[in-house]
Amino acid sequence: MRNKADNKKRNFLTHSEIESLLKAANTGPHATRNYCLILLCFIHGFRASEICRLRISDIDLKAKCIYIHRLKKGFSTTHPLLNKEVQALKNWLSIRTSYPHAESEWVFLSRKGNPLSRQQFYHIISTSGGNAGLSLEIHPHMLRYSCGFALANIGIDTRLI
Repeated sequence: MRNKADNKKRNFLTHSEIESLLKAANTGPHATRNYCLILLCFIHGFRASEICRLRISDIDLKAKCIYIHRLKKGFSTTHPLLNKEVQALKNWLSIRTSYPHAESEWVFLSRKGNPLSRQQFYHIISTSGGNAGLSLEIHPHMLRYSCGFALANIGIDTRLI
């Protein structure tokens, strides 16, 4: 069994921890948005700035794909969307129409209708981690690490994320 000191050094989440995080995110007044946000970040390895800058025009629900504008030295590319992502996005985009500034180009809006900031995203992740009862100090980049770890475990070249 790992102790808390070991957990603080670990920078990724296990599959069961991701499931717990998603379950915890799927509660509260912004559950649909937060669940969708965390799901996309884990599956596609988004950086906080990348997910906060995701535009409506980057998503094609009919073709089930998402265009990802990578920052730093990453490759911007189109990824397929899983059925659960399509459903999460449809659910969020339906609720999003009731937010102030719903005509905004940004996918993820704050409750005031502004684009979600990296700081707000950090708060969502850390609060969800606490609500999930995770012993790790959760931060947004852990979802990217977790994506890479999960892909490496199944033999995928992590340079592709």
